[in-house]
Parts: sequence; structure tokens; C-alpha cells
Amino acid sequence: MSQVSEAPQFVLPLVVRIERSAPPARTDALETAARAVLLLLGDERAAAGGEWAEAVRNWEDARIRKVVRRARGAEWRRAEALPGITLTGKSAEVRVYPPVPLDGWPGDLARLQVSGTELDDPERPAPADRGVPVLWLNPELEMSAGKAMAQAGHGAQLAWWALSDGERTAWREEGFPLAVRTASPADWDRLTTAGLPVVRDAGFTEIAPGSCTVVAEHPALR
Repeated sequence: MSQVSEAPQFVLPLVVRIERSAPPARTDALETAARAVLLLLGDERAAAGGEWAEAVRNWEDARIRKVVRRARGAEWRRAEALPGITLTGKSAEVRVYPPVPLDGWPGDLARLQVSGTELDDPERPAPADRGVPVLWLNPELEMSAGKAMAQAGHGAQLAWWALSDGERTAWREEGFPLAVRTASPADWDRLTTAGLPVVRDAGFTEIAPGSCTVVAEHPALR
């Protein structure tokens, strides 16, 4: 993720719905966020000539920075009224928006909190199904759910970039199936040296700059 210092910085906003009475499961929130990013990238509004195309291009030309905020109740209803895409997983709801300038968030999103995304899995996630793309998390890093959602989105995006047009179309037509799992320590070194897309964090929050956070293992990239 390179930086063009002279270019205005853009960020991709994601909002996760976290109601007090029914918070989503952590892994489902990560997977839903990653799929939401892919839905935006594959949306015709983000393609050349689309209404989101310029914002997406400006964002991709610098850092592919993503920020996850949380909403509930009336906050969520206001967030849903803004242009974007909502994706519902098994327990999670995530809305993704076209990129905005780093200092130019819409008011209803800027007021939302970044903190408070501490989520848990009620039970250990099952192994990923065979043949499904997997976004592997670094087993040595501790990240909040919001941070991990952004990193999973980065991994999905790097996989998208690495695929051919035909492979992207096939993935989109399948509904962007994917899994997010934490790699075993024994597998992590293999994954990071296998020539697969690797996310290296810029170090703005929570973890050290340059940390490898996610490896994207798509069957077409093996």
C-alpha cells in the first residue's frame, strides 16, 4: 500500500451495526466487512463512468485506507440513509460507502464512534469449506474487531486486484464466498512466503507499521 504524499487522502468508510441486545459474532462481522468491500469494488457505480468511479480511483491511487465505525438504533438508520451498500451476514450488518476525503466525512458518519467494536465468537469458528477463499489473520497480533474488519477488507481487496477479469466475474457471480480465519503459528510463515497477497499495515492504529496482518488465499492464486 504505497502513499502518494501530494495526493489528497481518501478513506473507505464501513459501519457495523452493533445493537446492545444483539451484537454480531466477531468472525461473521469480519467476513461481512470483507464481502462488503468486494461488493463495492464490483459495483457498476465504481466502474469507469460510474458515479463512484472518481472517488474510488482517488482512493486507490494512495493508501487503500479503511475505517470501521459502529452504529445502533437511530444512528444506524441515519447511516443507512446515505449512499452505500448494506450487506447482511449470519448475524452482522455492515454498510460500505464510496470513499470520502480523510477530513470530509459526512456528518452522520463522522459522529459515529470508532471504539467499542469489541466482539466475540459464541463458539470457535468451524474450519473453512474446501475451495473457499480464506483471509488468514496473523496469529501473533491482537486486534479489535473494528481493526480486524478493516484488515480483512484490505485482504479481500488485494485478492480482487490479483485476479483476472474472468476470475473476478466468477467470484462476483458466486456472491463473493469467503472465510476469515486465524492461521496457526505453524502455517503463518508458509502463507507469508507463498506468493499470495499480504496486507502490511501502515501503523496508524493498534499495531506497529509494516506488520503483516492478513494473507489472502484465493484458489485461483495458488
